[in-house]
Amino acid sequence: MATAILSIDIAALVENWRSLSAMARCEAGAVVKADAYGLGVQPVARALSRAGARNFFVAVAEEGASLREILGEGPQINVFSGHMQGDTELIRDAQLTPMLNSVDQMLRHVEALPGHPFGLQLDTGMNRLGMEEAEWSALREVALGQTPALIMSHLACADEADHAMNARQLQVFHEMTEGIDAPRSLAATGGILLGPDYHFDMVRPGIGLYGGMPYVDARPVVELHIPVIQIRDVAVGESVGYGNAWVARSPSRIATISAGYADGILRGMGPNAHLHTGSSAVPVVGRISMDMIGVDVTGLAEEPETLELIGAHQSVDTVAGFAETIGYEILTSLGARYKRIYV
Repeated sequence: MATAILSIDIAALVENWRSLSAMARCEAGAVVKADAYGLGVQPVARALSRAGARNFFVAVAEEGASLREILGEGPQINVFSGHMQGDTELIRDAQLTPMLNSVDQMLRHVEALPGHPFGLQLDTGMNRLGMEEAEWSALREVALGQTPALIMSHLACADEADHAMNARQLQVFHEMTEGIDAPRSLAATGGILLGPDYHFDMVRPGIGLYGGMPYVDARPVVELHIPVIQIRDVAVGESVGYGNAWVARSPSRIATISAGYADGILRGMGPNAHLHTGSSAVPVVGRISMDMIGVDVTGLAEEPETLELIGAHQSVDTVAGFAETIGYEILTSLGARYKRIYV
């Protein structure tokens, strides 16, 4: 079989959620946007729901509607993008809770769905989503009179524990929510790790559930094993792959493996990437192409049938580093061609 195997450890993912929840000592939601960071929202959300998660977060209303079909009635499904024009029927029918980001969204929501639950997102300095202080001051009393289900903001630099922006946003969040009885939430994974001052009433772990940084103690969730299609001898002076990007300086054994950027293995990884067979690291040679990669397996005692890109010997963040990116991009880029195994 030429299809690479993507193994997803659901038990490890649930354990990561439980560990982050215990660390926070308050309610822990779960961020499952972008198809649960590329790992499959149906098995992930169902497992987290069975483990006790009652608040889920998605990016857009369409994701929320799909999640409602998976989870059924009961769990609260929160939509970060709020109540966009055209979302009303989805929000109503799927019983979604939009995190309203502006006066316009607030007016749209209360006029279209009076009495329907909603939350509020405040901008404490990230300048991405949410109401800024002046807008919030004008709307605050009216909004609180509608009994929001949650008031939240988002940290810009939580993956850098010593960054001054963290304390600055915490102070602004306190100032903007002083005297409010509604549940509050500021921390995603990085914020949980910053400590109890950032936890408030609910935390929203995301990347940490899936084994990514900055949660260094996370249990690994993903393994990716790629089949070897062919191994050939390459003589000195011969090249491998497009553009003659790699030329053999010594007699070499080159394996062609069955994956590429169609599978979320970024083309930019090529010059830095390596895979593993057992404890032996073997480098990528030449350019990563759409669905094939050359790997130098010279000197191995046995010819490998598969090579490991993500797993026991290198994490998703290590792989991300090959392309100078982050684990989020690797996980959410994983293609549909893999044979996915949930364990």
